[in-house]
Amino acid sequence: MLLDKGLVMMSDTRTNSGVDNISVFRKMFHWTMPDERIITVMTAGNLATTQAVISKLEERTVAPEERGSTLSSAQTMFQVATEVGRLLRSTIAERQAANGEPGRNRFTASIIVAGQIAGMEPRLFHVYPEGNFIEASWDTPFFQIGETKYGRPILIRGYDRTMSFEDAVKLLMVSFDSTLKANLSVGLPLDLMVIERDTYQPTYERRVTHEDDYFQAISSRWGDELKAAFHSLPDYSFFTK
Repeated sequence: MLLDKGLVMMSDTRTNSGVDNISVFRKMFHWTMPDERIITVMTAGNLATTQAVISKLEERTVAPEERGSTLSSAQTMFQVATEVGRLLRSTIAERQAANGEPGRNRFTASIIVAGQIAGMEPRLFHVYPEGNFIEASWDTPFFQIGETKYGRPILIRGYDRTMSFEDAVKLLMVSFDSTLKANLSVGLPLDLMVIERDTYQPTYERRVTHEDDYFQAISSRWGDELKAAFHSLPDYSFFTK
């Protein structure tokens, strides 16, 4: 999510290959260069594909002279998104080629790229499996990947570019709670990161677990308030026009 103050990101950690094979894996990763840049990547889709892309990004950051362009050498966030898209596309193509026709749709993945490089604005990109991407704007100030439909209406109704980081986190928690209630493919823990503009390091990081008192309060109160709002609406009658 893009705000006037910076960037707020949240991801779940559930991966599954059916209801009897569910695991927890981190889907949010970040790289920093103090006073120079911060780049965060969030992933959704085939786990083998996304882990391979993250590993390649890590390797190129550790040994840039041997492995080509990196997150640390890119001059703009646009170049970062371009490199991530190229790696994603090539990784998917490699796995599809190795598995033939049966693997054609098994290895797809999507990535959100967010961050800021010194002297430039914070930027946010949605990278598609084909390697192309779009950038967030004030007309479209947030992106979702993975399961999107259940939590999206809450973001659309509640978002304000001038909102505080704290209110943005609360909004994301309500959005995720609605998704958790409706879809088993999304699950706790949730990873949260806040990046204030021109700081080039995480302003706030947190893992939200099943035992998190605040998230449980948000979930319970949101359900109660929805019921109260529903009952406060005008009554419908079969006998009036």
